Amino acid sequence: MVSLLLSGCTSGESRGAQGEPSAAGAPRAPAASSAGRWQPRPGVDWQWQLSGRLDAGVDVPVYDIDGFDHDAAAVAGLHDRGRKVICYLSTGAHEDFRPDADAFPASVLGKGNGWEGERWLDVRRTDVLEPLMEARIAMCAKKGFDAVEPDNMDGYRNDTGFPLTAADQLAYNRLIARIAHRHGLAVGLKNDLDQIPALEPDFDFAVNEQCAQYGECEELTPFVEADKAVFHVEYELPAAAFCARSRELGLSSLEKKYELGVWRKSCTTGTGAPAGA
Repeated sequence: MVSLLLSGCTSGESRGAQGEPSAAGAPRAPAASSAGRWQPRPGVDWQWQLSGRLDAGVDVPVYDIDGFDHDAAAVAGLHDRGRKVICYLSTGAHEDFRPDADAFPASVLGKGNGWEGERWLDVRRTDVLEPLMEARIAMCAKKGFDAVEPDNMDGYRNDTGFPLTAADQLAYNRLIARIAHRHGLAVGLKNDLDQIPALEPDFDFAVNEQCAQYGECEELTPFVEADKAVFHVEYELPAAAFCARSRELGLSSLEKKYELGVWRKSCTTGTGAPAGA
């Protein structure tokens, strides 16, 4: 989920600009899969920045940034540094601060999801939502992103104002995956732990928040066993409390602050960016 200032248990928000260059010899991201899509592998290091000026100088192979707030030049700049770039989008909640907000009819808008300006979507209404999400994902592809992180993909487990079922959610999540793949993009499953066994074949990686805090990280092993990356973040636990287990499980784990700015502490490298950078 996203707010204009903070991102929380189901995700984030951003601002954009280019940062300082990284050191020479930055690691290259994994190659594209045999199907032509990028396939991130377990344990690959990453940066998730969804607020503040974009700092392109974090020496990691993968960046996850906001799809609306960054243009093709920002994506190309990250590619020039050897990064693969994931496009953050909300696909399960309406955000009244997005440029396409008025395209969503009131009939598909449910209860607030706990973040300012956001309301759950009626994911049963694919007649309305499919063209809207197609346009968003096409935007990511046109800007040159390698993948999509679709957020708010577990509405059926929340009080949305709609009688959503697990079957409704499976159908919608698979639809989002198909749209991303039609545009040549890899796609990640965001949270939605209960449906991982059913959805892992449809997705190219996973993104998770706070599985260590809630004792759920083992539920992500189907992705690792399928040689697919799990990009994982904790906000309330120090890295020392979860990194050893994350490495055992093959997760790509970070300690981050809720605003998802530049600061990070990685279980892969053990390094962080300066607080307030």
